Amino acid sequence: MTDAPAPWARLETALALLAIDPAGLGGLWLRARSGPVRDLVTGSLASLPLPLKRLHPTVADDALYGGLDLAATLATGHPVTTKGLLSAPAALVLAMAERCPAGLAARLASALDGASHALVALDEGAEADESLPPALADRLALFLDLSGAIWSDVTDPAPDPDRLAAARAALPRVALPETALADLTRAAAELGIASLRAPLLAATAARAHAAWQGRDTVADADLVAAAELVYAHRATPMPEAQDTTQDAPPPPDDPADRPEAEAESDSMTIPSEMLVEAALAALPPDLLQALASGRNARAAKSANGTGAEQAGNRRGRPLPSRPGRLAQGARIDLVATLRAAAPWQPLRRAQTPRPDAALLVRASDIRLKRFRETSDRVLIFAVDASGSAAFARLAEAKGAIELLLAAAYARRDHVALLAFRGAEAELILPPTRSLVQTKRRLAGVPGGGGTPLASALQLALATAAQAKARGLTPTIAILTDGRGNIALDGSADRTRAEDEARRLARQIRASGTPALVIDVATRPQAGLRLLAQDMAAPYIALPRADAHRLSATLGAALDG
Repeated sequence: MTDAPAPWARLETALALLAIDPAGLGGLWLRARSGPVRDLVTGSLASLPLPLKRLHPTVADDALYGGLDLAATLATGHPVTTKGLLSAPAALVLAMAERCPAGLAARLASALDGASHALVALDEGAEADESLPPALADRLALFLDLSGAIWSDVTDPAPDPDRLAAARAALPRVALPETALADLTRAAAELGIASLRAPLLAATAARAHAAWQGRDTVADADLVAAAELVYAHRATPMPEAQDTTQDAPPPPDDPADRPEAEAESDSMTIPSEMLVEAALAALPPDLLQALASGRNARAAKSANGTGAEQAGNRRGRPLPSRPGRLAQGARIDLVATLRAAAPWQPLRRAQTPRPDAALLVRASDIRLKRFRETSDRVLIFAVDASGSAAFARLAEAKGAIELLLAAAYARRDHVALLAFRGAEAELILPPTRSLVQTKRRLAGVPGGGGTPLASALQLALATAAQAKARGLTPTIAILTDGRGNIALDGSADRTRAEDEARRLARQIRASGTPALVIDVATRPQAGLRLLAQDMAAPYIALPRADAHRLSATLGAALDG
């Protein structure tokens, strides 16, 4: 049988180290899509000395820490508690770790700090912003990526049981040289790793590797292996090489002129450059860039306090209750629960040692409240304020927006207004339901000049993206005569302006944002019809539209 390729051999080593000291290493970040290769790797986790417990990103606090069993408590008449997943040391296997919310990441990080649990994070992220939360990534020593693994080239990575038992027994006796931690810390600094946990985890990995190799003292090869496994995915893009010709240190003395003890001490140290090179060679540069961009995207996403994954910002319309189990965020429907338990009371009293109980409730009786959560809607109204007919269009738009706002309190819609004229579009009114503020902003909108239609589409797309980040559902309504003649750079180039407008229209379609194109020209424009097709938006020709017709058209489009 041929030897395993280097990446797969590194994977086998990582799994062996994890099986030797899972709690000391914190765990494993496994980046791989679901498939037979990942199943083969996760199957080898049975060699860990801790029991495996599987988690989901939506796991509730009572499942983690335990809590009151309501049904058993009502049935027995005294409090009955359940044990959580974190009540005893375990190896936690977190599926879809890239979707782990910040709250769960903080709870798991706190459990890992206790040095009794280990975590195996199964990261299935396909995009750059889909990555493991930094709080967990910082506490997991090992990282493996199976993106390039081919089934025909892999072998069973499970470690040998006898060798594994010997390594666990020898681990407490493995000594770490005094200079090893300093070398690991220096290498981490040169790789741009700011976390102080990384050198400590690398030292733990080096001791486990020495025990796996049957050594009583950590050697240079153990430090190199630890740097490959612990530092590679933490490294940041390397800075430009600095000029070392200035203030260069003097050349080292001749070893023959130094004491024998000092020369022997130098022979036992490993240059930090070797650790840096080993860490950089463990992963391809494109993967390092992807991991770095994923960390930056996730940090930027969490910094603004809002997120696109927020489905709605109200509780929504009540739905019929359903049977279920009380968990975090669930609300019990007391009336429906009592209605479900009532028919069974005579039979339960006959079967229970407490016939005088007022009410006997079982877990199957629990009914939970449900809501249909919907996001607030926002209509982004882009008004063409250019040309000789600008004042008429603006008057129509002002009247239509005021009519929409009058109905917004019933539909809970928001309205945003942007006008485009001259060289670029301008956001006149951010999303609001304030009628007084809208009237004040609309009063000062100017008219005349060129038609920067492409700039209007670009600004409308950006406004829609910001609305989605706030949990709103945007719809774009374009009110124009279609004669765009100003390019994005402000130049008067009709052909280029039309090409850019159609390109941005396709971007709006790709973003999944609903749109509406209203043609207010004297005669319907074929160019606007094509623009609507690129946008996958309805096209409505209203050559003599007034405020009431515009409001009715937009209201029907929103309700449809």
